[in-house]
Amino acid sequence: MTLALCAAPVAGLIAAAAFAPLPFSLAKPGMTADVLGDHQGSPVITVSGAEQHATDGELRMTTIAATGPEVDLRLADIASGWFATDEAVMPKDAVYPVGDSRKEIREYNAEQMRESQNTAVTAALNHLGRKPGSVDVELRLTDVGGPSAGLFFALGIVDKLGPDDLTGGRVVAGTGTIARDGTVGAVGGVPLKTQAAKRDGATVFLVPKAECADAQSELPEGLRLVPVEKLSDAVTSLKALESGGDVPSC
Repeated sequence: MTLALCAAPVAGLIAAAAFAPLPFSLAKPGMTADVLGDHQGSPVITVSGAEQHATDGELRMTTIAATGPEVDLRLADIASGWFATDEAVMPKDAVYPVGDSRKEIREYNAEQMRESQNTAVTAALNHLGRKPGSVDVELRLTDVGGPSAGLFFALGIVDKLGPDDLTGGRVVAGTGTIARDGTVGAVGGVPLKTQAAKRDGATVFLVPKAECADAQSELPEGLRLVPVEKLSDAVTSLKALESGGDVPSC
């Protein structure tokens, strides 16, 4: 009798949990974009006021695609995501740290992207030893928000304005925020981004060093991880890949 009485509320709690909305989002590999090329018909990076050289290969920033903030996930959805190799269960407030509506989130992500672009220009010009105002750089990447393309914006500018071809004809992908001094920051969702990179032809993936373990957890075969802490690390490693020098690994 005692066991039966205890089991009834437990069963009720389990049933309630199965149908109650949970504060998670399901994320999948998202789109990638070559910052050296065009996106939706427009150049991602436009440089004027300085000589630039033709670039070869691709530098692909990566994204994740997540269920919207208004989508309620149940226990069955979460369980499915846990066992799927092409999905990840992420806390909703990690995916959408600000705002409860799509409009608020779009505005927040757009502002984060603008700040990331401005910072990337400064970091790239600092790396090249150019003073702000000596060259005009315009960055355009529609329908993408957040700061995680910062490293690749900066690399694209360095590739176009610097003396070296950084890709060596390769498709290089990756992720990471950028600070004005060139420091690369963690971003989250790295295992999904490695899948997006491999899907779109990348053979090398630049990852913030702090996220090496995450990147290795579901690393696609044939994708080489290169950890970076600074913009200069990324540039040095890409040059070493071309010359056959030592390249760090996770």
